[in-house]
This record gives sequence, structure tokens and C-alpha cells, in this order.
Amino acid sequence: MVERTGHALFVREFFRHPVRTASLVPSSPALAERMADVVPATGHPVVVELGPGTGAFTHALQERLGGRGRHVAIDLNPRMTGHLARRFPGVEVVEDSADALPRILAERGTGPADLVVSGLPFTVFETGERPLVETIASVLAPDGAYTQFSYSWTRWAAPARRQRARVRASFAHVETGRTVWRNFPPAFVYVASGPRSSAEVTAAAPTSTSAPAPAAAGVLPL
Repeated sequence: MVERTGHALFVREFFRHPVRTASLVPSSPALAERMADVVPATGHPVVVELGPGTGAFTHALQERLGGRGRHVAIDLNPRMTGHLARRFPGVEVVEDSADALPRILAERGTGPADLVVSGLPFTVFETGERPLVETIASVLAPDGAYTQFSYSWTRWAAPARRQRARVRASFAHVETGRTVWRNFPPAFVYVASGPRSSAEVTAAAPTSTSAPAPAAAGVLPL
């Protein structure tokens, strides 16, 4: 019943805010598992989820955490956050903008995040005063990671290309996984690690003549 209610909510919110919601259906369990693969297997990690929606990724993250650490989920949509808080009482659900991430974590005294998982569409990354990917990098621990998914058919669209350039500038290492076909639409996940400081981001900003670094064996180029 909870899953059916969540799906209906997701569809309604898509028609209310199609650009913000970006998909008519929630992400599949197969994609959610891929996104949660990076959760540290030991310790008490701080995991931050951006744009959790009705909880497709939230469920997978909670399974990986197994009661360890802290899980903060941030969404602007009050209907989504209300549903999420009822479904996952152990998650710290926050109704706010992802751009407020540093303030949100500071108010909760979490310290640096070990993992930021984003379910936000690329269009949202271009609305703030500061590129959101830089904000994400700024709240991560030195050994922290950031995961983001993208629909395969949008891979070469202008927002996706701009986002990839920003990720390469904001992180030292970026790996892109293979397509998750058991998702509608098919999608892929990339994992970024080695967050750079603001000064390093400026120095690493791509130019029109810069060429992407070669991909490691078995990893698709971003």
C-alpha cells in the first residue's frame, strides 16, 4: 500500500512540477542499489540524500546503513517530505533547498558528509548562485564521495555536458558506470571522489581546448 501511494504521489507531483520532478515514474530498485553501492560498509557514516522524492533511493540507503550513522534527506516539496518522514521515521527529513546544504548540516552538527546521493535533475543544478556541485564538494569529507544518476538519452544534452564539466572540475576522480537497463528510462550512475577546494575548482575549470582525461580500464568516460 505504501509503495502504491508513493507511486501515485510521484505521478501527481510530476504533472505539478515536471521540470523539478523530471520523470513520470520513480527510479527502479536496480538503479537504487547502484546508487547505494558507495555507502561505507563500516563505521557510522553521514549520508546526505538530495531530492529523495518518495524514497526509492532512501530505502536502498537505509538497507545499506542498517541503522548505522546518520541519513539526512533534503527536498523542497512538502508533499514529498511529508510522505518520506512517515515512511522512514529514522531518516532526518528536511524541507529545504539543496543549495542550503552547508547550513543544514551545520545546524544538525553532522560534520562533513561521507556520501552525498543526488536524485535531482541536472536542470536544478543551474538555478543557484553557486553551482550546486561545488556546494556538494564543499561539505564532503576528504575521502567522501558523490553519486548522481542521469538518463542515458540525455547524456549529450547541453545541461548534462555542463554538469559533467563541473563535476570534473570539482572532483579529482570521476567514474561512470554502465547503463542500468532495468530502469525506465534506462540510466547510468557516476561516482565522484576527491572533492576539491574552491581554489582548486577554479584552477581545474575546463577550457574550450581542454580534452577529457582518459578513462581507466573498464570504466566508461564521463
